[in-house]
Amino acid sequence: MRQDSKIYVGLDTSKLKISVAVAEAGRDGDVRFIGEIDSAPDAMERLVTKLAKRHRYLAFCYEAGPTGYGLHRQITRLGHDCIVVAPSLIPKRPGERVKTNRRDALTLAKLHRAGELTAVWVPDPEHEAVRELVRAREAAMEDLRRARQHLHSFLLRHGRVFTGRQAWTKAHTRWLCEQRFEHPAQYLVLAEYREAIEAAEIRPKRLDEQVAAAVSSWSMAPVIAAYQALRGVALLTAVTFVTEIGDRRRFDSPRQLMAYLGLVPCENSTGERVRRGSITKAGNGRARRVLIEGAWTYRFPARMSRLLQERQAGLTKAVRDIAWKAQVRLCARYRKLMARGKRQAVVTAAIAREMAAFLWAIGREVEPHSAT
Repeated sequence: MRQDSKIYVGLDTSKLKISVAVAEAGRDGDVRFIGEIDSAPDAMERLVTKLAKRHRYLAFCYEAGPTGYGLHRQITRLGHDCIVVAPSLIPKRPGERVKTNRRDALTLAKLHRAGELTAVWVPDPEHEAVRELVRAREAAMEDLRRARQHLHSFLLRHGRVFTGRQAWTKAHTRWLCEQRFEHPAQYLVLAEYREAIEAAEIRPKRLDEQVAAAVSSWSMAPVIAAYQALRGVALLTAVTFVTEIGDRRRFDSPRQLMAYLGLVPCENSTGERVRRGSITKAGNGRARRVLIEGAWTYRFPARMSRLLQERQAGLTKAVRDIAWKAQVRLCARYRKLMARGKRQAVVTAAIAREMAAFLWAIGREVEPHSAT
């Protein structure tokens, strides 16, 4: 084997084993399955060393999944190329009904050689750590929602419906204390559900403090501060957006960012027929969700609130001008679309799509701190 040859290595990863296949360069290059190795780092290092003795250029790939980015970082540290593949964008034949680790590894190797794989963006370790912290906070909020829903369901089964203005206020707490049941066990159920809610309410508050502390020393802190100049984008929204999409500089245009967020309409057109439908909901769902939540604030008239002025203090004039331009345009667009009879969910998605474009523009005006 020539020392300057190149091979493409497909890795089908799992918790305990990694299936390995290689494809030699060229259309007629040999494609073969090597076997399985342990998922431990030392086993992968031995494999890379063995392949590097026979081939000068190694190009690895594996599917994004629960195993994370540790394998990618290990291979790149060893001086070889590696991409993490988007599973939903891997070409598949409609007639294939057999799926094994061996076949998946061979398929990855062949498609990587053909250039048919789409790589996902790989965050650096610090970025990944902050993202995991933000996702832990999101999981805590979901646990709180479930705990509250359990209590609501229990009360509804007994015909108890709170008629006040808003739940989980002092008035709601007094109403819960006034509830009376026939059986002692039902008092115990009510107490357990309330205790679970009180415990679940602590975690989000604690994680909010940890997120704020982590962001203050992060290289993306200037970008997060600039994003908060936009109406509907407070700290947690800005942090979630940055941790999920990374540096906006990897998107060449706002349209690319909108498509990545799944906020563009799907389309099925042919010939003279043009048929567009609802948004694709492809890409990152967490970033899309926080933008849609922030888009609801544009149903009110454009104005500079006290909180918004505080968030814009210390920002450049260019960023403030973009934020004000966005607020004037999006508030007017919200009213215009509603006046045309559009459903509120459709209007909100349209506003969120344009919010992404303004965030992209703000990201051009601010540079992250250089990593130390």
